[in-house]
Amino acid sequence: MEQPAQRGHRCVPHTADVRIEAWAPTREECVAEAVTALVETFTDTAGARPGPEREYETPPGENEDLLVTVLDEVIFRMETADELPLTTDVTEEGRGGLRVRWRVTGTDGVELIGAVPKAVSLHELRFGPDGGGWSCAVTLDV
Repeated sequence: MEQPAQRGHRCVPHTADVRIEAWAPTREECVAEAVTALVETFTDTAGARPGPEREYETPPGENEDLLVTVLDEVIFRMETADELPLTTDVTEEGRGGLRVRWRVTGTDGVELIGAVPKAVSLHELRFGPDGGGWSCAVTLDV
């Protein structure tokens, strides 16, 4: 994937679902970019106020599993706690998993602009080193 910047994300055309791509210098920053891309596929967060900080630790796993676990957690929290991350910080937690810290806002504090993702698809999932950094491509079921 040709990357227009050192760190970023984009939504790419896909038949019935939503597909996101993200890239960054490190694995953890790439996961954070993917979270931002996920939220931006269906919300406009302009004007949203950051609320409390939330923390989540993934169990140890393969890189693709870690990415899916984090994105699934965002969808789960949206559905069960009515909150979405405005900022995301991801670090290695030391045992093969990831530690994720979010500053969240209530779902009522953002404008819905697209179809809300229901799950992360494993179809055509890609996540790994890419040249001098990391990149991922994920399809979201809507």
